[in-house]
Parts: sequence; C-alpha cells; structure tokens
Amino acid sequence: MATNIGMMDGAYFVGRSEILAWINSTLQLNLSKVEEACSGAVHCQLMDAAHPGMVPMHKVNFDAKSEYDMIQNYKVLQDVFNKLKITKHIEVSKLVKGRPLDNLEFMQWMKRYCDSVSGGSHHNYNPMERREACKGGKEASKKSAPLQSARGSTAAPKSHPTRRGDVLPAHPTGPPAKAAKPSPTVDVSAYDKQITELKLTMDSLEKERDFYFAKLRDIEILCQTPSISNLPVVDAIKKILYAVEEDVSIVEESQAMLLNEEKPTEDVEEYKTQKRKSIINIDVDVAASDTLSPKQRVSNATDVHCSGSPLMTY
Repeated sequence: MATNIGMMDGAYFVGRSEILAWINSTLQLNLSKVEEACSGAVHCQLMDAAHPGMVPMHKVNFDAKSEYDMIQNYKVLQDVFNKLKITKHIEVSKLVKGRPLDNLEFMQWMKRYCDSVSGGSHHNYNPMERREACKGGKEASKKSAPLQSARGSTAAPKSHPTRRGDVLPAHPTGPPAKAAKPSPTVDVSAYDKQITELKLTMDSLEKERDFYFAKLRDIEILCQTPSISNLPVVDAIKKILYAVEEDVSIVEESQAMLLNEEKPTEDVEEYKTQKRKSIINIDVDVAASDTLSPKQRVSNATDVHCSGSPLMTY
C-alpha cells in the first residue's frame, strides 16, 4: 500500500481526463474539472469507497462553498488518514483555493492509493446511497442523474419486427435528415505532456537551487572562522554575499578593498628589499678591504689623492 509516493512516480503522470473519468464512474458524479472537487467532499467519499464505513459521511458537506466549510471536510479526511496511519500531508491552504495543478496532483495520489487498496474495483459500493447522509449529497446525486440517463439513452434502439402485410415504403416521405456533426473533442494529451515537462523542469531547477545555496552556505561558515574572519579578502567576500541588490558596483568595491590593502604591503616589502641590498653591499666592501695587502691599501689611498678627492688636504 503506497502512502508516500515520489514526484517521479507514474501516478503523477496520469492525465486529467483519466482522473475525471475515474471519479465520475466511482462516485457516479458529473464533474467536468478536477478542481470542482476542491471542497474535500469528493476525497472523503473516495476514501469511503476504498474503506467502507471508515468515513463518517454525515459530517461531510457536499454543499461546501466557503473555505471554512471546506476545511471542515478536510478535517474529516485528516481524521481518516490518522486512523489508517496514512502519513500523506494534505495541503489544505492550496486545495481550497481551487488551483488546478494542486488539486490534480492530490487527486492523482488519491487514485494511486485507492487502486492499491481495492484494485480499482468497487462493485459492492453504492455511492448515491452513501451520499444521502451528507449535507448536499442528494443535490449532488440529482446533478449526476442526467448524466446517467444520457449514458443509458446512447444504447442503440431495438428494432421491432414488421407484421405481415406491412410494406415498407420504397422512398422515405419526409425530408432527408441531416447528418449530425460530431462534437469537437479536446486533445488533452498535449496538455498532459506539457504539464509533465514543466514538473521535470521545476524539479531540476529546485535541485540546482539547493546545490548552489549549500555552496554559499559553506563559504559563509568558512568566512566566520575566527582565525581568518578579519582578513581583507574575507571582508570582500562577505560584502558580496550579503549584498541585498544585484549591483555590479559591489564587485568593484570589493576589488578596490583588496587593492587598497595590498599597496601598503608592497611598499613595505620593497623598502625591506632595498635595505637588505644595501646591507649586503656594505658587507661585501668590508670583506674586500680586509683581504687587501698594506701595499694595495697605500696604492688606493694614492689614487684617491691623485683624483682630487675633497677628503685629502695638501
């Protein structure tokens, strides 16, 4: 028995026309749209057909028009679910709005569940008799009566044998009857296919959204680490993460923050490099002077004297 069915299950690919035919044949109703069952009364009687005697039909209101009355029907349905330990969540706030897609999905689940319980057959169930105990049940049965009579009248009329002596006219005396135009049929298969494609697209988009949201959440947790939370690059990332509006200037401002922090560091490094070079040059000169002989030192001093150094006095 299936109580929880995934969105990719075959039950959610059953067409609207098949759902309507199943409801009307099971409960002997005359619904033309799935959303006409948004009051919850139809769902209650479908559960009564699957589990006879389980639903208190005297509490069901087939004449529910306001959301308050509809919610009362869904409370009855929820009580039945609780008794049968069915964990299916009923989105009452969406169903009572009469939205076609929400009502179709829930009714698809109902069909799958009822088929799994009874195998799709309700031979000993009398829906009109059970509906008499409901408020507005008799009126709902009266509305479906013309449909039942119309189905019975579609049968071919029986031909009566002619008596002896009766001669059929060779040509009909009346004007020829015009051929009845076939009623236009609406092809719902294209709509069902489109609905299926939209469901698949929506499911894919939701998975992609959850994936990227999880990535952003991981980055946020990493940026909150105390050892790196005060770094300039982390501040720039937070500025982008917490931006309220989509603005290209946010990225530019974050890049500017990083550039402003890098410049002082580069100046300090350049100063340290130059200072290190000057120290090395001094050390090299000192080491070279220590290796010279006394004669070479005197020669160097003579060169300085001849070159006219201001340090030498005459």
